[in-house]
Amino acid sequence: MDMARVIATFGGCGLAPRAPGTVGSLAALITGLPLLKRPRLLVAGIAAVTVVGWWATKRSGQGEDHGWIVIDEVAGMWIALLACLPKTEEQAREKWFWMYPLLAFAFFRLFDITKPGPVGVLDKRHDAIGVMGDDVVAGSMAALCVKGVRECMARIAH
Repeated sequence: MDMARVIATFGGCGLAPRAPGTVGSLAALITGLPLLKRPRLLVAGIAAVTVVGWWATKRSGQGEDHGWIVIDEVAGMWIALLACLPKTEEQAREKWFWMYPLLAFAFFRLFDITKPGPVGVLDKRHDAIGVMGDDVVAGSMAALCVKGVRECMARIAH
């Protein structure tokens, strides 16, 4: 397997026999959780995965969104995790904190599968920008939803 395909499959996660997008998203969640303690590293990782993912998708998939390409799920999932960043040590220890990454995963998968609005528009491009872009937008939408839930939970707690 060449380097572009290794990247596009996120080290082989996209080769899962069932639900490769969900497997890739779950792998992104697991690898992204430690990055919540290093916000700058998470942001740098998102930028790197998005750019390198675009290249790998263009090279190995000829810009088509093959089921085995899951690097786009990594970018989207890590964007969704941005809404989970604790602002203080106290927030990181709050009893509901563990729920936010799970919500990010659920919202991201919902938007990635159903492709509402701009997600669907980008998905129809059938090129590397569309492959990566629909998941970047789905991740952004998921992050907004998680942020909204966090704000509601903060109001309820006070």
